[in-house]
Amino acid sequence: MNKLAHFITKIIDFFYRPFEKLVPEQLFRYAMCGGGNMVLDWVLYFLVYNFVIGHDLVYLNFHLLQSPNLQICLTPHIATLCIVFPITLFTGFWLNKYVTFIHSSLHGFRQLVRYILIVAVNLAINYFGLKLCVEVWGWYPTPSKMFITILTVFISFFGQKYFSFRK
Repeated sequence: MNKLAHFITKIIDFFYRPFEKLVPEQLFRYAMCGGGNMVLDWVLYFLVYNFVIGHDLVYLNFHLLQSPNLQICLTPHIATLCIVFPITLFTGFWLNKYVTFIHSSLHGFRQLVRYILIVAVNLAINYFGLKLCVEVWGWYPTPSKMFITILTVFISFFGQKYFSFRK
């Protein structure tokens, strides 16, 4: 894993050279890693929404002792979010830990817990934002997801820098 992180860092640092007088290195690395993870998120969201979920409602059946036939229905855009979210959660954590915020003195588990807390805030913004954009305003799901992601980038950077991966 360290070889992959080193390789990614070398590529990002190569593209950083023209910007080194304009942008701090850590911010540039965060933007590149976050941008790559964001594009991965958008592509996965599009593929899962259109080719896995297929625009259909998703029914989850739970067999519990007190409620033997508990059924939950997820709209396709929320079901897609539930599938894609864990993937980009861990790719984002890995990129932040091993490429962007490499000088953090916090232990890995503590970083992960704090990272998940920041991401949970972003997940709530994504959930309610998708509900608002798709179900209230009638926007298409993929552009809605893109719009919301751009809004959450700012929360993420400052949360990760000063909370999850602080020195």
